[in-house]
Amino acid sequence: MTHYDPNLEPVRPGDTVVRETVVTRGPNETVETVVVRESNAGWWVAGILGGLVLIAVLWILFARGPAPVTDDALLEAQAEAAAAQADADRAAIAGQVAGAQASVDIARADAARSSAEAARADAEARAAEARATEPVVIERPVPSTPAPAVVSPTAPQN
Repeated sequence: MTHYDPNLEPVRPGDTVVRETVVTRGPNETVETVVVRESNAGWWVAGILGGLVLIAVLWILFARGPAPVTDDALLEAQAEAAAAQADADRAAIAGQVAGAQASVDIARADAARSSAEAARADAEARAAEARATEPVVIERPVPSTPAPAVVSPTAPQN
C-alpha cells in the first residue's frame, strides 16, 4: 500500500483531486484515506507519439541515399541541348550574314547598272543635242607656202 499525502506536495491550480475515505470495521478499526489526482497519462502518450514522429522524420531525411545517377545524365543532356542550341544560333547568324552580304552585292550591282544607264543616257543626250544644232563653220586662211622645218637636238637623226 502506498501512502500519498497531498499536504506534502502542493496542489497546482486546476488539478482535480478526489478524496475518498474508507473505514473498515473489525477487530482492529482501520481508517484509510485515498487521494486520487487526475491522470497525466494522455500527455505521456502524446509526448511519446511526438518523439516517435520526430524520429521518423529525421530518419526519412537522413536515410536518403546518394543522388541518383539520373541527375548526371540529366545534366549531360542539358549541356548537349545547350550546345545544340548554340550551334543552331550560330548557323542562323551565319545565314543572316550571308543574306546581308547578298543584299549588299545586289545593291552594288543595282548601283553599277544605274550608273551605266546614267552614263548612256548622258551620251545619248549629248548626241541628240549635237544632231539638233546646226553645224558651225569656222573659216581661216591657210598659208600658201609651207612653214620651214625646225630641227631640234632631241629630234631623231637618220
